[in-house]
Amino acid sequence: MFHQLKEITEKPKLYSAYTAETLWNDPYISQQMLKAHLDPASDKASRNHRFIDSSVAFLQARFNLGEGKSVIDFGCGPGLYTTRFAQLGCRVLGLDFSSNSIAYARAEAERSGLDIEYLEQNYLVYQPSDKFDLAIMIFCDYCALSDTQRKRLLKIVKSSLKEDGHFFLDVCTEHMYERIEEGTSLQYFEKGGFWSPSPHFEFTSAFKYDENRVSLEKYTIVEEDRTFEIYNWLKHFTTKELEREFDECGLGVVEMYPDFGSPSGSGESEIIAVVAR
Repeated sequence: MFHQLKEITEKPKLYSAYTAETLWNDPYISQQMLKAHLDPASDKASRNHRFIDSSVAFLQARFNLGEGKSVIDFGCGPGLYTTRFAQLGCRVLGLDFSSNSIAYARAEAERSGLDIEYLEQNYLVYQPSDKFDLAIMIFCDYCALSDTQRKRLLKIVKSSLKEDGHFFLDVCTEHMYERIEEGTSLQYFEKGGFWSPSPHFEFTSAFKYDENRVSLEKYTIVEEDRTFEIYNWLKHFTTKELEREFDECGLGVVEMYPDFGSPSGSGESEIIAVVAR
C-alpha cells in the first residue's frame, strides 16, 4: 500500500503523459464536461455565460464583427462562442475533437437555424483550406499544450488568417503560477462523482515545474476494479516570454488585456487576453 500511495503522489516528468482524449471522449467524463460547459453559472469547463456574452461584445467591437466577417474557433466545445458569432452574421468554423461537444453544437445550430460549420477534429492536425478574419482560442487552451504543440498550433493559426487577420486568445500568467501550492488531497465518492459514476477514491495532486513555469493538476481515480489518471498541464507566461514565442512563429503580439480588457490596477492579473497577427 505504501508504495502504491508513493507512486500516486510522485511528481511526473514534465509533459510525460497526456490524457485529453480521455477527458473529452470517455463516454462518462465527456458527458460531465458537456454538462459543465452548458451550466450558465459554471467556470469549470468554459467561462460562465455572462462572461461569454460580455467577451463576445468586446470582440465584436474590437474586430468589427458582423456580416462579411469570418471567425474560426480552435477548441469550440459545444458552440458557446460560435453560436454567438453566427448570430452576429459572421461566417463561422468550429474545431473540436470531442464527439459529444460537436454533436451538441451541430444540433444547436440546426435548432437555431444558424449556418455554422463544425469539424470533429484535433486542431493540431487541421489543414487550413480557407482564410479567416479572426481566430480565437479561449479558456486558456493554449496553455494546456506542450512547447512543441504550441509551435505547431501557431503555424496552423497563421495559415488560417487573412493578411489582416488577428488571433485572439487568453493565457495564464506568472502571477497565477506564483499562487499555486503543491500538495495532494484525497476524497471518497461513495455514490460516484465527476470522474466516475462508481464509488471511487480521488487523489488530487498539484505539482510545479519552476524552470518551465508549468503546473500540473493530476487526478488519480481509484475504483474497485481499475485506476486511471487525468493530467491537466498549464504553462504560465510572462509577457516577454509570450511575445518571444509568437515572434519565433511569425506572429506578433499587438495588444494585451488583463482578463479580456477588464482594468486591473495591480498589474498582477492571473489571466491576460492577447491579440496577435
